[in-house]
Amino acid sequence: MHIIESGNVAAATGVKLSRAEVIAAYPITPQTPLTEKLSELVDSGEMKAEYIPVESEHSALAVCIAASSSGSRAFTATSANGLLYMNEQIHWAAGARLPIVMCVVNRGIGAPWTVWNDHQDSISQRDTGWIQLYQCDHQQIIDTVIQAFLIAETVSIPVMVCYDGYLLSHTYMPFEIPGQSEIDKFLPKFKPAYFLDPKNPANLNTVTLPDVRPDVRGDLAPGYMEIRHNLHMDMRRTISVVEEVDRKYQKVTGRGGTPLVEKYECDDADFIAVCLGSLSYQLRDVVDMMRKEGIKAGVFGIRLYRPFPDQAIANALSRAKGVVVFEKALSYGNQGALFADIKSALYNSGNKPFVHNYILGLGGREIKTQDLFNSFMASCKDDGKIGDEPQWIGLKM
Repeated sequence: MHIIESGNVAAATGVKLSRAEVIAAYPITPQTPLTEKLSELVDSGEMKAEYIPVESEHSALAVCIAASSSGSRAFTATSANGLLYMNEQIHWAAGARLPIVMCVVNRGIGAPWTVWNDHQDSISQRDTGWIQLYQCDHQQIIDTVIQAFLIAETVSIPVMVCYDGYLLSHTYMPFEIPGQSEIDKFLPKFKPAYFLDPKNPANLNTVTLPDVRPDVRGDLAPGYMEIRHNLHMDMRRTISVVEEVDRKYQKVTGRGGTPLVEKYECDDADFIAVCLGSLSYQLRDVVDMMRKEGIKAGVFGIRLYRPFPDQAIANALSRAKGVVVFEKALSYGNQGALFADIKSALYNSGNKPFVHNYILGLGGREIKTQDLFNSFMASCKDDGKIGDEPQWIGLKM
């Protein structure tokens, strides 16, 4: 079935089809309509789930942690400072290896206050141990929310499904809704390897000593460092799991094929733009303009940002003459976070293209297609003046 609806409704529909059992909700713009839609679905009886309104974002994730620890499929959503308010619990959910799914509707962080879009909120949480998946349109939102539950439950790591506030959350686009029977085949009932059970009492995530030690059964148990190592290694394994889940989803729905990155005109491109989110679709217009000017340009939209698919990125980008990273976030005092990751991925490449960095769209600053074109063209014709420092697009100083 095809419908025309908002990105938030696409996300809520994906949660419904995934048969989430516990939903924790606290409103924050521009995420609010997502959880409002879920409340309507639960209230009408279209969705069988516990809908729990709470007093803060910190509590919302605490509810999901408790629900997931008890063996239930749990979901929440947030934005901006709400995501930051969850920070302690974000680390806890990853360290406890709980397969929670959370939509992050990207919005700039205060102070000063802004309700408009950029990526600073989710980028600030990139090192918390959560998988991060970025969406470009409404179809990707609904499909990725569904896939996120299977990914999370396969590797026992929580997932953030990130999409642009307003640009996607509130705009209306057509998307296809898969049948419930199809999704039930794709995503079986959640069966955790271990969960809290009154019949089998246990302590979870108690104080861990620096070194390994015997557990209550006398078996050698990992210490804190081993637990962190295991999370890291399973995060790296997640790259192949994301690809496998996408292949499985393709067989069921006929959609997919871009689990790690989404390419446009990259096969013969000399110069490739790299970005996250819906910006990659705007850059397609820029690429079309540049190709009319005789410049072989392409766009490389990153779908999976954490774990970082460095090998796939290096294989695709190392053949280019230049890579231009456009991003709506910044690692203050250094450079764009995505820019640094791209350079790291290319470090061992035999052919090292130049890599330039543009910061734009912070706090919802308008991103004009002509400005993207001018900046991309400037990098393609660079005579060494741009260098390694981030350049700012739309800065009025």
